[in-house]
Amino acid sequence: MKDFVVAQGRARAAIEAGRPPLRSPGRPPVNRREEKQQFWRKIAEGLSSEEAAVACGVSQPLGPRWFREGGGMPPISLDPSSGRYPSFAEREEIALLRAKDCGVREIARQLGRSPSTISRELRRNAATRGGRLDYRASVAQWHADRQATRPKTSKLAGNERLRTYVQDRLAGTVTATDGHAVPGPGTRWIGRRHGPRKDRRWATSWSPEQIARRLPLDFPDDESMRISHEAIYQALFVQGRGGLKRELPACLRTGRALRVPRARTRSRGKKFVTDEVRISQRPAEAEDRAVSGHWEGDLIIGLNSSAIGTLVERTTRFTMLLHLPPMPGHSGPRVKNGPALAGHGAQAVRDAIAETITTLPEQLRRSLTWDQGTEMAQHAQLRLDTGLEIYFADPHSPWQRGSNENTNGLLRHFPKGTDLARHSRTDLDAVATALNTRPRKTLAWRTPAEAINDHLLSLQSSGVATTP
Repeated sequence: MKDFVVAQGRARAAIEAGRPPLRSPGRPPVNRREEKQQFWRKIAEGLSSEEAAVACGVSQPLGPRWFREGGGMPPISLDPSSGRYPSFAEREEIALLRAKDCGVREIARQLGRSPSTISRELRRNAATRGGRLDYRASVAQWHADRQATRPKTSKLAGNERLRTYVQDRLAGTVTATDGHAVPGPGTRWIGRRHGPRKDRRWATSWSPEQIARRLPLDFPDDESMRISHEAIYQALFVQGRGGLKRELPACLRTGRALRVPRARTRSRGKKFVTDEVRISQRPAEAEDRAVSGHWEGDLIIGLNSSAIGTLVERTTRFTMLLHLPPMPGHSGPRVKNGPALAGHGAQAVRDAIAETITTLPEQLRRSLTWDQGTEMAQHAQLRLDTGLEIYFADPHSPWQRGSNENTNGLLRHFPKGTDLARHSRTDLDAVATALNTRPRKTLAWRTPAEAINDHLLSLQSSGVATTP
């Protein structure tokens, strides 16, 4: 009997509130729409999920959860509120004034709103679950957010023919020339690609843009067979949007299950690379190759994590090779948080560069430009040991170290994919001598050895010491 009376009270309160009895959709969310909008704006600025969560005032573990649920894409509009509807701050003020028994017109006067707006707000978004027309700001905001949603069937979910076309070109079976399917290696989709690279699923793997651009050609007279590439990406990345299978992101070229914000990719780089050591700060004399002593460096990686380092002088193209054998203890258990023992870790590369470059006169040790590899994490100590100014090229910009890239292409003595650790220091010196005695068109058919020797003779004739 008591439950029946309570149910009648709830139904009567719902009718008075102007809406039918509402089955509880669960607990009202703690976080507001404004906080989520601020979170995704911080993500767009390049912040990590944890940093964006702290910046918008929510708990740090909540940021990665929002990022995963959205697939790296904001599931809500980031446009500012138009002001047509009360904000959460205004709803809090309405709740406080209502608790003081203020009338509708008094509340409207203090908030600068129309009385009809306040009356509608108190009626629509009242908390009726307790059987009374109570007004609480959090519950009112919850109701307003639910009513603002526009559940709409996505184009892929509502058009089976279009969905089949998209899926066939994303994950269609690879076939041989005779039409038989070629399955490829067995793979398992675990929700995201991380860790060491593994076998990928073999599929036709058209990109979403290729699919969207091909549809008008295959169906010129069928307007229902149209979709944008962005809608395909949203169906792949955003949970619950679209009708595509969850494992289809594995067929994309990147294989990732989360979209990476564009600002995050622009700011991607190693933490030890600061603005003071970027290539934009390198002196102009290094850029125009007018002065010798500016070097470019890189690693050639071989089988079993073996490596050889290369140093190329920008003006004379003189080449020096770094011997990087495995460090002691390489075959045994590695010490936790200890140095890399493969031979091309930060400590090994620093020692090899210092040992090699200090054999040159001080006038030939002006600067060194490297890519942003972790092997140069100890560049500050290297600067102290050798007097070299260290600069780092921009990510994915090999043309900024053109001399070094060209020289690496000439090192056919050390093919990629072979064990480079088998070559001794003597072998490397012999190959470097072969390169330095090879005529170069850019040097008017002189050799790098002749060019650097002429430079050393000019230093002696001018009375400058040639030894450090």
